[in-house]
Amino acid sequence: MLAALAGPALAIDTLAPAGPGGASDAATELDRVTVTGDIAYRDRSEATAPTLSYGLDYFQRFEPLTVGDMLKRVPSVGFVSDVLEFDGARLRGLDPGYTQILINGKKVPGAGGDRSFYVDRIPAELVERIEIIRSPSANRSGDAVAGALNIVLRDAYQFDGGYLRAGAAYFDDGEVKPVFGAVGSGDVAGGRLLGGVNVQGRHNPKRKRSDRFDAPDGDFVDREDQSDVRDGTDYSGNLSYSREIGTGKLSLDGFYVRTDRTETEHSLEYNDPASRARDHLLSVNDQKVDIEQRNATLNASYVFDMAGGRSEIDLGYARFDDKRFDTEQEIGYDDEDTPPSFDGFEGTRILGDTRDSELSFKLAHTRALGAAKMEFGVDGLDKRRKTSLRTSEVEAEDEGEPLPPYEDFSRQHSRIEERRIDPYLMFSGKHERIDWETGLRYETTRSKIVSSAEEGDDSRRDQKDYGLLLPSAHLRYNLTEHDRLSASLARTVRRPNFDQLLPLTLEEEYGDNDFLGNPALRPETAWGLDLGYERRLGKRGVVGINLFYRKVRDLIEIVGTGRPSATALDDHEDAIEEFLDENPGAGPGTPGYPVLDPDSFVFTAANVGDARVYGAEFDLSTPLTALGLPDTGVFLNYSWLDSEVDDDFGRRRFNNQPSSVLNVGFIQDLPSLGMSFGASYRRQGDAYARVLGEEVSTHYGADLEAFVEKRFGSRVAVRLTGSNLLNASKDEAFNKFNTLAEQVDREYDEYERESEKAGRVYQVVVRYAF
Repeated sequence: MLAALAGPALAIDTLAPAGPGGASDAATELDRVTVTGDIAYRDRSEATAPTLSYGLDYFQRFEPLTVGDMLKRVPSVGFVSDVLEFDGARLRGLDPGYTQILINGKKVPGAGGDRSFYVDRIPAELVERIEIIRSPSANRSGDAVAGALNIVLRDAYQFDGGYLRAGAAYFDDGEVKPVFGAVGSGDVAGGRLLGGVNVQGRHNPKRKRSDRFDAPDGDFVDREDQSDVRDGTDYSGNLSYSREIGTGKLSLDGFYVRTDRTETEHSLEYNDPASRARDHLLSVNDQKVDIEQRNATLNASYVFDMAGGRSEIDLGYARFDDKRFDTEQEIGYDDEDTPPSFDGFEGTRILGDTRDSELSFKLAHTRALGAAKMEFGVDGLDKRRKTSLRTSEVEAEDEGEPLPPYEDFSRQHSRIEERRIDPYLMFSGKHERIDWETGLRYETTRSKIVSSAEEGDDSRRDQKDYGLLLPSAHLRYNLTEHDRLSASLARTVRRPNFDQLLPLTLEEEYGDNDFLGNPALRPETAWGLDLGYERRLGKRGVVGINLFYRKVRDLIEIVGTGRPSATALDDHEDAIEEFLDENPGAGPGTPGYPVLDPDSFVFTAANVGDARVYGAEFDLSTPLTALGLPDTGVFLNYSWLDSEVDDDFGRRRFNNQPSSVLNVGFIQDLPSLGMSFGASYRRQGDAYARVLGEEVSTHYGADLEAFVEKRFGSRVAVRLTGSNLLNASKDEAFNKFNTLAEQVDREYDEYERESEKAGRVYQVVVRYAF
């Protein structure tokens, strides 16, 4: 079990950011790699903090569509998304909220209630490199219990000239989607300007089958056959401008991504495990979700000489808008009749609107302090998140009758504001063979939550302030010019999910149990240790191993409040009504009068205790020059992952943490033919999740990708790539329960087995460099 091939790429050793005067030569060379035959390998980062760096050229020959496609090839990143979907990156297998996603080193907002960012929405063509920062430094935000993923976008000083990219992707159901991209850069107004555009057709036709039983070894209940098609287009653009002003450098950059997406599901439910006959039909369900997402960032920075050192001023604005128009309609049939008879027609429309924006600033100063370097500064963040959810339910009782219009929408809305001022102080230096860095960061947070369950209701306001001291220390010992050891110790934080904070009641969120958010939650904190060894192999190869440990405190879990749920109260009211019908004039003192004895309750989120996360990560990226095969490159990454959490039912791992992540692959260049080919194999270990009312085991099939490339001169390359060539499936087993007591006693409400497949994808892309 050894993790993550890196999807190799196109051509050069990644270039370090060029300074003034050297930019043009470096950038011109970078332009040419689009069509050369060199094999690129994982870069050896010179950062003292443990960092892995992967240039776009490392991935590009497999023509990844998105950052999610890229991240699935690097160490320790898992996904629990649908097949061919790579939204929430799970570094070290932990929930996406434990991983900090940075773009150009800065935090970005996302639509996820767990504060995560959908990496599947950023086109790969915008990216210069991806960095895995295993342990944070004092000059970065501490929201990185699992680590941070820094997505570095193309920079004007890193690219000169331009290229065009055009092609098409062919999907399993016969659909063809376009692929187009263009990037250009050059000298403008005394500086350098880079611009790029990208249009990416997206399509994912999935097929699902679910079989349900009354228990794991029980009787068959029903079967559901479902088609699920995700279809859309991503449009993106980015600009970068840099120029020297006085003693400093001004940098302006921004990007914009627009996603138009439709998710269409059609389900047929039968009371027979094999038959599709109308006599066995139980329901017909159709759901369509129209999604419109907008993601934009603008940043400005000026780095200049001041007071005997180097100062930096950064300003940034980022915004994420997510609008959803979700309509689900179902016709049900009563199987007590033979054949099943019409039992109702109902529909639900949900209108969701989320806007998450962040305004940030940074002031920093770096100067020499004897043989060391001192950096101090302050980061500021003003985050505002607004969410509105409107719901309408309608029904038609007679067969053939249309649904009435969707009216009388109920509404929940909330607003969360967070203001942070985070000062830090950091020292670093080098002594003979030792590189070191240490620092302190103090993160202060003032949060305000305003929520209302219905239009016109009085809004509830909650406020919570807290501060956290986050020390960090990193040490690297250079044994030889090829070998080095590293050690890191840091304290990190994970703030509560937004939906865990909102004091709104979600009925039947866990079986028959309700959920009520808790605005008084404290953030989770973690002490983390990383120990690593890395060796340079020849001129371009790298091999490394890393051990990590995290001790998480104030873990947030779901706990009971003791209050009866809405379902229990409704059942009690029905029992009283039935008793009064049979006993007119009776009252609470009447013998036999129903007494409330709930079996389902209101649950909430609370800080419950500690947890542990640990594992080992191995990566290898090297040409086989020592074996006489300089034109053969191999890539191997393997991560073993484990953790311990105690909940109401005993001990388990962190939910949905895979036991391992493996990627392995190769690239073979044929210089005399101007051709290359290669393959990449990925396997993710099984995962398990247990929450109130449901336990899920997940198994993923292996994923195989391959490419063939033909180059024409130094400017044109044509690539054919194939993805999901093994037609991998995602198989899940759901154990479902209505109440906590029934879950403890293993009294099942339902046991379900679900399998999902998406089919193979083929892509042809032509690249032209100029």
